[in-house]
Amino acid sequence: MTGVNNDEGGWMLASFFAPQNWTEGLDREFLLNMVSFFYPDPKAAFIRDVIADEYIGNGDDRVKNRDGYTEMLGDLFFTIPAIKAANAHRDAGAPVYLYEYQHPPKFLQQKRLSFVGSDHGDEIFIVLGFCFTTTHVRLPDPCPEDEEQLSKIMMSYWGNFARTGSPNGHNLVHWPKYGAEEKYLAIGLKKQVTAQHLKKERFVFLTQTVPEKIKQHEENAERSEL
Repeated sequence: MTGVNNDEGGWMLASFFAPQNWTEGLDREFLLNMVSFFYPDPKAAFIRDVIADEYIGNGDDRVKNRDGYTEMLGDLFFTIPAIKAANAHRDAGAPVYLYEYQHPPKFLQQKRLSFVGSDHGDEIFIVLGFCFTTTHVRLPDPCPEDEEQLSKIMMSYWGNFARTGSPNGHNLVHWPKYGAEEKYLAIGLKKQVTAQHLKKERFVFLTQTVPEKIKQHEENAERSEL
């Protein structure tokens, strides 16, 4: 079982890397510099613009730049690696169950701005049953009833998987195996639904398009040297 949240780079990582007023918007140049963190080789410097164009376009809209920046962080640090891991285990013949968690707990929503979705680690409080703890570890505010229900559902999925190797069980929405059709479970506050091809376009871009462009660039450079 593996998965991601729907806004992995939405708050914690973004706050760590970005300047203090990043929530109001960012310049294109900041995102270009951030790409260099992932592609430090000077020979691949051209790829900064390729990735920036994919996530923010021309860079004139500073709010769009901010949102593209947080999405890029989430994809490069967590989402794309998680999908690659799921593919590898699936291709090796192991049963894989992939999820996308979509609900930030209420007590965290109150500490963040409205544009933030479910940030990295948000599901931990729900899947570990923090809504029901009363002694050593307690949430600052009681969970709403719908969050308590979601927590019971997620604990059931995770408990079933630990016991049987499958998250499925009585009174739970069926969670399909992640196979050739790339089905996964989208876990929201009100419902859980089967979906397909998690972030497929971004996955293809970062795992196929970008490496191909770097390879072409290197080949062109070699021919120019000759």
